Amino acid sequence: MSSTWKLASLPCGRRSKWVVLALWLVLLVALGPLAGKLTGAEDNQASSWLPGSAESTVVLNEQRTFQPVDTAQAVVVYQRTGGVTPADRAEAAREAAGFAAVPHVVGPVVGPVVSGDGQAMQTVVPIDISGSNGWNALKPAVETLRSTAAANSQGMTTHVTGPGGIGADQAKAFAGIDSSLLAATVSVVVVLLLLTYRSPVLWLLPLLSAAGALTVSQAFIYLLAEHAGLTVNAQSAGILIVLVLGAGTDYALLLTARYREELRRHEDRHEAMAFALHRAGPAVLASSATVVASMLCLLIAEMNSTRGLGPVLAIGVLVALAAMLTLLPALLVIVGRWVFWPVRPGYGTPEPTRSGRWAHVGAWIARRPRAVWVGTALALAVCCVGLVSLNASGVSTAGTFTGKPDSVVGQQVLEQHFPGGTGAPLSIVSTAADAPAVRAAARSTPGVADASPPIVRDGRALFRATLTDPPDSRAAKDTVDRVRAAVHAVPGADAKVGGNTAVVLDAGRAAANDNRAIIPLVLGVVLLILAVLLRAVTAPLVLIATVVLSYAAALGISAFFFANVFHFQGQDQAFPLFVFVFLVALGIDYNIFLMTRVREESAQHGTRQGALTGLSATGGVITSAGLILASTFAVLGTLPLVAFAEIGFAVALGVLMDTLVVRSVLVTALTMDLDRHMWWPGRLSRRSADAQAPEPAGRRPGQP
Repeated sequence: MSSTWKLASLPCGRRSKWVVLALWLVLLVALGPLAGKLTGAEDNQASSWLPGSAESTVVLNEQRTFQPVDTAQAVVVYQRTGGVTPADRAEAAREAAGFAAVPHVVGPVVGPVVSGDGQAMQTVVPIDISGSNGWNALKPAVETLRSTAAANSQGMTTHVTGPGGIGADQAKAFAGIDSSLLAATVSVVVVLLLLTYRSPVLWLLPLLSAAGALTVSQAFIYLLAEHAGLTVNAQSAGILIVLVLGAGTDYALLLTARYREELRRHEDRHEAMAFALHRAGPAVLASSATVVASMLCLLIAEMNSTRGLGPVLAIGVLVALAAMLTLLPALLVIVGRWVFWPVRPGYGTPEPTRSGRWAHVGAWIARRPRAVWVGTALALAVCCVGLVSLNASGVSTAGTFTGKPDSVVGQQVLEQHFPGGTGAPLSIVSTAADAPAVRAAARSTPGVADASPPIVRDGRALFRATLTDPPDSRAAKDTVDRVRAAVHAVPGADAKVGGNTAVVLDAGRAAANDNRAIIPLVLGVVLLILAVLLRAVTAPLVLIATVVLSYAAALGISAFFFANVFHFQGQDQAFPLFVFVFLVALGIDYNIFLMTRVREESAQHGTRQGALTGLSATGGVITSAGLILASTFAVLGTLPLVAFAEIGFAVALGVLMDTLVVRSVLVTALTMDLDRHMWWPGRLSRRSADAQAPEPAGRRPGQP
C-alpha cells in the first residue's frame, strides 16, 4: 500500500474521520473569537498603503515631528449664490469655534475664509487619524460637522469635503463591508450549490467547511497582524472573504464530484473517498499551490497595500485547502450516501457524465478540433480590441465612487470659488536654515498659488503649498514634479514634498512598477508548477498562452463596458495587476482540474480519447465551480466604490470565459489537435492510444 494512499485514507478512515472532525471543532472554538477581531486590526492609513521609500511617505512620517498626531483636513464649505452676508459670516465663525469641541478634532480650526467672488466660505477642521483605527474616526467627526453646518445654514448650501470629508465617505462605503460581503457571498453560494447538487442537504457540507476555513484564516491573519507586523486593510479583508468562500467551494465541488463518481465503483464509502482524494487530491493541491504562489509573488510589490494582500490571501487559500482535504471528506463519509438524496450514487450504477451534455460538446469538438480552436482563439483576439478603452492611469476623487457623495459635491463647489488645491495642500519639509529659500522656490513654481510661513522645530521646517489646480488632477500631479525639482535644487536643504496629491502620484508610480515586475514573475511561477504537475513542456506553455489570451479578452470587454456602459472615469493603476493575478491564478485552476483528468485518462486510452473523457467527466463540476467563483467576485460590484466594482466585474467575466470557453472549448480542441505531442517531452508523448490497458476499478493504487 503506497504512502500517498495511506495519506489519502487518513481523513476518511473509520476512526480517523472522527478525530479530524474533533480537531476542527477544537480549532474553531479556540480561534473563532479571534476572527471577529480582524476588523479592529486593519490599518487603513495612507502610510500603510504606500511604499516606505516614497517621498510622500517620508514626509508623512516626518510631519509627526511638528504635530503629535496625524490629521486629515476636513473642509466645511458654505455657498450662497447671491453672495454671503455678514450674518452668514457670523454664523460660520460661531460654528468654527464650536467645531473645536467635536470629538477627534485637534489643532486650530482655520476660518471661515471668504472666497474672492464673495459667494462661498470655507473652514478647515483638522481631524485626528492617529493609530491603526484613526481612519474610522473620520466618519463620526465629519457627520457631526455636516449636521451642525446644515442645521444652521440659514439658506446657504453646506458640504464637508477635503481629505477628511472624502475619507469619511470612503469609510461609510467600507462600513460593514465584511458582514455585507459575507452575507451576499454566502447567499450566492447557497443558491448555486442548491442548483448544482439538486439536493436539499448536500450543499450544507461544502458551505460549512468553507465557513470554517474563513473563520480560521481570519483568526490566523489577526494574530499575524497583531504580533508579526502583517499589514491588513479593508481591501484585503474584503477580498479574503470572497476568495476563501469562492476557491474553497471550488475545491469542494471537485472533490465531491469525484467522490460521487467513486461511490458508483466502490461499495464501501470510506474506500470511495480514499480513491477520490487520491485521484482528485493532486489537482486540488496543484490548484491551490498555483494560487498561493501567485499571491506570494505580491511580496515583491513596492506598494505596502499590495505586498500585504499577498500573504493575507495565501493564508486564506491554504486554510481553505486544508478544510476541503480533511474536514469535508470527514463530514461526507460520516453522513453517508443519503446526503446525495434524491439522486443517490448507488454502487454499480452508471456514471451519467459519460453521456451528458459535455460528452456531446466533446464529440462536436473532436470532429474538427483545429477549426474549433482557431476560431475560438480569433474570437477571443477580437475581444482584446476593447483594450483601447483601458485607462489605468488613476481616477479623480469623484471617480472613486459609483455615486456622488457629499464630499465630491463639496469638492466641486470648492473648486468653483477657491484655488483648486485648497483643502489639500502640499506638505514640504526642509532644514530650518534653508526654509526661506525652499519656500521661495516652491512659491515661484508654476501651478502653486501660495506657500504658508514655515513651522520650525528641531532644526527642520514644515510649510504648506496650495495648488492652483484640483488636487486629484493631472495638472496638480505635474506641479508636484515641478515643485520637487525646484526644492531639491536648493543646496543642503534636504527638502521633500508630500501631501495628498504627492501620495496619489507616488502610489501610481509604485503600482506601475509592480505591474512590470510581478506579472512576468507570476507567469514564470505558474508555468513551473504546471510543468511539474503535468510532466511536460508543451501543455504548460499552451495552458499559459490560453489563460493570457483569456485575461486580455476579459480586460478588453471590461474596459469597453467601463467606458461606454457604466461610464466610469477610469481604472486604478493597480487594476491590471489585481485582475491578472486573480485570473491567472484562478483561471489556471480549471485547466488544472481538466488536464490532470485528461492526463490520467490519456495514460490508458490515448490523448484524443483522454481529452474527450476528461471533458465529459469534469465539465459539469468545473462549470458549476466557475459559476460560483464568478458570482462571488461579482458580489464586489455591489459596493459603492469603483475600484471594487471594476475588479469584481472583470474577474467574474474572466472566470466565466475561462470556464465556458477557454477550458471547455479552446483547451480541449488544442489537446485533441496536438494529440500526444501535448505531453512532450514526457513519456505520454511517446505512447500510442492503446499503450496501456484500463486499470481495474476496484484496485488500490500501489497494489499489484
